[in-house]
Amino acid sequence: MYEYDVLAVGGTVIDGTGGPARRGDVGIRGDRIVFLGRATPHASAREVLDCTGHVVVPGFIDLHSHADFTVRDVPSAEACIRQGVTTIVTGNCGSSPFPVVPERRHAVDTTLARTGSGDMPWEDFDGFARAVEEAEPCVNLAALVGHSALRVAAVGTELRPATANETVLMRGLLARAAGQGVFGLSTGLIYAPGSFAATDEVVALATEAQRAGLLYSTHIRDEGDHLLEAVTEALDTARHSGVRLQISHLKAMGPANHGKVHKALALIDSAVEEGLDVACDVYPYAASSTRLTSRLPDWALDGGLDALLARLNNPKTREEIAAELRAKTGHTFLPEGTVIAALPPGRYSSWVGSTVQDIAAATGRDPAEASLDVLHAHQAQVWIINHAMSEADVETVLRHPLSAVVSDGWELDTDTDGHPHPRHFGAFARVLARYTRDREVLTFQEAVRKMSALPAARLGLTDRGTLSEGMVADLAVFDAETVSDTATYDAPLSYAEGTRHVLVNGRPVLRDGAFTTHRPGTVLRKTAARSLSH
Repeated sequence: MYEYDVLAVGGTVIDGTGGPARRGDVGIRGDRIVFLGRATPHASAREVLDCTGHVVVPGFIDLHSHADFTVRDVPSAEACIRQGVTTIVTGNCGSSPFPVVPERRHAVDTTLARTGSGDMPWEDFDGFARAVEEAEPCVNLAALVGHSALRVAAVGTELRPATANETVLMRGLLARAAGQGVFGLSTGLIYAPGSFAATDEVVALATEAQRAGLLYSTHIRDEGDHLLEAVTEALDTARHSGVRLQISHLKAMGPANHGKVHKALALIDSAVEEGLDVACDVYPYAASSTRLTSRLPDWALDGGLDALLARLNNPKTREEIAAELRAKTGHTFLPEGTVIAALPPGRYSSWVGSTVQDIAAATGRDPAEASLDVLHAHQAQVWIINHAMSEADVETVLRHPLSAVVSDGWELDTDTDGHPHPRHFGAFARVLARYTRDREVLTFQEAVRKMSALPAARLGLTDRGTLSEGMVADLAVFDAETVSDTATYDAPLSYAEGTRHVLVNGRPVLRDGAFTTHRPGTVLRKTAARSLSH
């Protein structure tokens, strides 16, 4: 009889709490840590992992992922595992693959799906969770339900306020998702159709989320010229509803707005002093990645992408859209920093990796017209990398004690088309390498806390996020001297290095830097504090 199923020996434990590192061994039985300390020389285990010279940490929790649209196609999630990420939180920015009502299935946004097929044969979180579990992922998944998905199901894609009955329907769909085990509600108030909602609609849904004990995570309405007003709207939503608030990937877009994160963080600090439960998160890059349509006015997207394409076919309407985009040039729309990351096959496929300014110069169009040309030629499904942030702002938000580290990613392996943002493959390793080891913005203990215990606390996960006896055995082992992100803006399709072992639910999925055959990830459920059984 073995004393442990797995025994990780010889490592330096950083437990996720922010406390000091200490020499320790970790004994695991089943999916739980049952021993943390100095194992006796006679301790026996089915499998012994040598961690000598390495750091042992809780498995990282990515609080802001969009991999709900890709995890079924790429269940190995190598981009996550090679950074020590063992749990991904999906359904962010108002976008989730549920709920789906049959009569509006055609309107569901599936542009992130790896296959592009839009195959989502479910209607609710239960159905989605079953589909994910059937794929046998390596990582755990905790889901939020998206406001935009709720709005499409109840209202459609029209630019108008929700009626009282439609708001009741959205609240009912949210309550159903909460009853099935989602961890929160998200909004993407910068993206249509979520951007069509007034604050009172958001407050109504946040109130429902609060009743169910959910987290409210928001991509705020503006991250540029009106950043502070958007942060204030989010805080007011929390005040009026009582919901716990998470401000997603806090940043300031456009040179004129650099430095505003100081005032944004001051607003958050004041709200915390007032008694609100609010925090934020950040990805460690000075460029974002988003849809090119997010640069357009709401009215242009009234009715969805087909309606936008029809407007682009009308010269007068097209010029009106271009005029509004042109007015943002040099402020929150920087053509020289707007890189085409991915798009369906078509006229501009060869320009992936180039900027909108490059396309404009080559075609003799101004950047606004060139942007609309690309959208029109590719079914309005164009992803960009947007170099419009400040490195100093990134460090400011990273230093704040209430900020968690996230990826905002969805690509789970390097076998993908296009020119994606390097954050998919390197966000967590980059914090440990660039901002901890090299630049000393954070200590290792604080960096690990921001990637483990802090996000676990935001979700309400009580049995993950730290290394201690009784906790679920999600853990990672890496070399603190060599861990690094290798993905760059020029060459993004490259995995992080330096991670030696990764365990998910007590099973090694990465051992000595190589993948095992184990795929023990599960879909986590909030309400019953359980996972779906296989």
